[in-house]
Amino acid sequence: MGKAAVLSEFDRGHIVMARRLGTNITETARLVDCSRSAVVSIHAKWINDGDTSSRRQGVGHSSVVKEKGPRRLSRMVKHNRRQTVAQLTAQYNACPSASVSEHTVQRTLLDMGLCSRRPTRVPFLTKRHPQLRLQWTREHRDRTMDESKRVVWSDES
Repeated sequence: MGKAAVLSEFDRGHIVMARRLGTNITETARLVDCSRSAVVSIHAKWINDGDTSSRRQGVGHSSVVKEKGPRRLSRMVKHNRRQTVAQLTAQYNACPSASVSEHTVQRTLLDMGLCSRRPTRVPFLTKRHPQLRLQWTREHRDRTMDESKRVVWSDES
């Protein structure tokens, strides 16, 4: 089950004001476009604490990689694109102020859109290939569009 959206301070104020004016829970929920349980909990919080502020902003562990960390990682990747995540982590942790895990580095790289891939193996062109291409273009350079269409249609059948 997903988390509910955080209501703005304005919506919280609407809920409190509507309940103080005597609007019932269902009508208040419809007015603010939220659940009935949200209306009840926000109104109860206002009655008990005199405050409706949300504590959800501070949820979760703070990020180990600060604002300059992704830029630094990006520079390291661009410097040597063949480094593994373990090598990047060791290089990142060489700085005395940082200590991050390989998983954190991997997740940060994925968030930046840098993902690993293996280059496809293709056969190299021989010296004969460019010669054959040049020969084919010389043979076909004087063709008109009508002749080219006829050749295409005749090749298919």
